Amino acid sequence: MDSISLSEVTVIRRTHMGFMNSLRQPFSGVTISPKFCSSKVEGSNPTSSSVSSTKSQFVNGESVTKIADSGYKMNGVNLKNRALISSVKEILVLDAYDDEYGGVVVDHGKLPTNPNAFASKLRNSLLDWRKKGKKGVWLKLPVEQSELVPIAVKEGFEYHHAEKGYVMLTYWIPEEEPCMLPGNASHQVGVGGFVLNQHKEVLVVQEKYSTSSNTGQWKLPTGFINESEEIFSGAVREVKEETGVDTEFLEVIAFRHAHNVAFEKSDLFFICMLKALSDKIIIDNLEIKAAKWMPLVEFVEQPMIKGDKMFKRVTEICEARLRHRYCGLSPHRLVSTFDGRPSSLYYNVVDGDDHDDDDDDPSHSTCTADFY
Repeated sequence: MDSISLSEVTVIRRTHMGFMNSLRQPFSGVTISPKFCSSKVEGSNPTSSSVSSTKSQFVNGESVTKIADSGYKMNGVNLKNRALISSVKEILVLDAYDDEYGGVVVDHGKLPTNPNAFASKLRNSLLDWRKKGKKGVWLKLPVEQSELVPIAVKEGFEYHHAEKGYVMLTYWIPEEEPCMLPGNASHQVGVGGFVLNQHKEVLVVQEKYSTSSNTGQWKLPTGFINESEEIFSGAVREVKEETGVDTEFLEVIAFRHAHNVAFEKSDLFFICMLKALSDKIIIDNLEIKAAKWMPLVEFVEQPMIKGDKMFKRVTEICEARLRHRYCGLSPHRLVSTFDGRPSSLYYNVVDGDDHDDDDDDPSHSTCTADFY
C-alpha cells in the first residue's frame, strides 16, 4: 500500500457505507481472485453472511472485500473497527490541503509511486473534492515522477507552467462557473543600464549575437532580471557581468511595455541611470564582442538612435535628467500590512525630502542630485 498500512485501516459499518458506495464505480468490472471472495470474517462478532454475499474491489493494488452488514476485509485480513472513516479515506484519495480560495493543493511530497495507484487515487480525489464543493486543484508533479503527467491530463488536468524540476497542472471542478485560477506569469522583465562617467561618456557594448540589422551597433548593456532580484540590483549586476564596470544605481528613467515578445509573453524593459564607480572594462567573452566609453554626443548621433523614435526619446530623457529638467524614480523599501513583507516602491521626490522613516533605504536620490 502506498500511504497507510493494513493495521491502520478501519472497519466501516452501515453508517459509513455511503462513502464507499460513491467510490465503487471506478473499481467495478475488476476480476477478483477467488481467494479474496472466500474469506471469512474474523473477530468476536462473526457474520452470518455466506460467500455469495461478499463483493470485492481492488484499491491501489489491494483487494478490499465488502462483507454484508459487517464491514470490510483487505487481502483476506479482517479490518478491525478502531477509528473513523477518515482513516480509510487516506487509502483512497491523494494527500492534499485546502487553499484560501476554496480549492485544494495536492501534497507533491506524498504522491503514490505506482502509476496505477496514482490514477485510482486521483479519480477518487476528484469525486471527493467535487462532493465537498471544492473549486480549483493544483497538482505539482516532480520531474522524477513525470510518468504521472499523462495520467493527470487524461483525467482533465491542464498544463499551467513548468520549471526545471517540475510541471504544474490545474483542474477546475465547478462546471457551471468560469475558471478563476490565475494564469501563468505573463511578463518577462529586462533592464538597460545608462552608465555615465565623470567625463560625460556612456558605457556601450557590441553584442556577439544580434540580428543582421543591429550588427556592429553600439548599445547600452542590457539583460534580464533574475527570479527574486530587484530592478536596481539587476541593472548593476548586468553591467558588471557584461563590461566588468562597477556602478551605483541612481534612478529608473523610463520603462517600455511590449507584447508578444519571447514565447508570446509580454515584456517590461526598465531603462536605469547608473553612476560609474570604475573605468576599467573587462568584457564577457560569451556574450559581448566589444565594449567602450563613448562620448554622449557621439552616442546620440548614431543612425540607430536617431532613426528610432523609442531610442531617441530615451536619450532625450537621459539628457534632460542631466540638466535637472527631468526626475526619474528611485526605490524605497517599505513594508505593507497587506502581506507584511518589505518591497520596493519606485517614486521621485521633488522637494529633496523623501519623508521616509526607513534609514536603510538603498537610494535616497532627488531630482536635484548630480551624477558627477
